[in-house]
Amino acid sequence: MIIAAKKIKQLVKSGDIEITPFDESYLDVNSYSFHLGHTLIEYYSSVVDPHIPQEHRRIKIPETGYRLDPDHFYLAATHEKMGSRICASELYANFSTAACGMFIQTSAPLGHTGAVINWTLEIIVAQPIMVYPGMKIGKICFWQNFGDLSSYEGRYQGSEDVIATRIHQDFQP
Repeated sequence: MIIAAKKIKQLVKSGDIEITPFDESYLDVNSYSFHLGHTLIEYYSSVVDPHIPQEHRRIKIPETGYRLDPDHFYLAATHEKMGSRICASELYANFSTAACGMFIQTSAPLGHTGAVINWTLEIIVAQPIMVYPGMKIGKICFWQNFGDLSSYEGRYQGSEDVIATRIHQDFQP
C-alpha cells in the first residue's frame, strides 16, 4: 500500500522515514518531490564491460546549467538523502521532467527498506535538455512492507553522492 502525504509527514517526524533536507511544501498527494544534486557521471568507454570498473568522468553541474544530449547515458544524485527503515521506496520522474523528454530512473526505481541515501539517478534524454543543480526532477513514493522485514545492506548503502556502477564486483571471487 502506498503511503499518503499526511502519513509521510508523520513518519518523517517520527524518524521512520528520512528526507534531508525536508520541506513540507514538496509533499504531494502520495509522494515527495526531490531535486537534482550537483554532480553527473558520464561513462566514456566505447563498450561497457561489466567485468571491469567503468571509465567515467565526473561533471560538476554549474549554476548556469549543463546540457544533456541524446545518445549519452548519465548518472546523477538526488540532492536529498532519502529512505526508510520501515518502508520500501520507489523513484519516478515528475511529469514536468518526463514531458521534456528526460527519463531519470529507467530501470532501477526500487529503494530497498533500510536504504537511506542520496539516490543515484539513471538519466537519458530524448532531445538536448539543460539541467541545473537543485532543480525539481522527481518524486519518491513509500510503500508499506508486508511480512518479516530485513534491512538493505548492499554495496551502495551509505551513498552520499552519485556512484558509478559496481557491477564488476559480481564477477570477483
